[in-house]
Amino acid sequence: MEARMDVYKLVPGSLKALMDLQNFVNGMGLDKTLSELVKIRASQINGCAFCLNMHTKDARKMGETEQRIYGLNAWHEAPYYTDKERAALALTEAVTLVSSSHVPDDVYNAALKVFTPEEVAQITLAIVMINAWNRVAITSRTMPV
Repeated sequence: MEARMDVYKLVPGSLKALMDLQNFVNGMGLDKTLSELVKIRASQINGCAFCLNMHTKDARKMGETEQRIYGLNAWHEAPYYTDKERAALALTEAVTLVSSSHVPDDVYNAALKVFTPEEVAQITLAIVMINAWNRVAITSRTMPV
């Protein structure tokens, strides 16, 4: 498979705009391990090889285990995720699949049981951000490095 285009060269300023938003999201104080799990799970759902490659490497550098990285596709059945991680992963799936899920009340309310409203908002923004990156990378067929 070959890359289709370089969106960031074709639309000057777009990379900076996305990076500014990513830097804002990074600065919100969201737990970094949780953030990487969210990025990996959304990227799995979307089938973004570039982002999966990047974020699994980042997660490993932060000390995340192979077991938990590989188990993300089956997090519902896996015993090694916390209640907070489970709520964030459920929200990740619902937001990533928003056209079919419409983020059900039970998923949102489950997140509110373990996170503050501010944390749910932060997680939502992190999910939106990785989905934006996924969509650019997938559409342009950005190759993993």
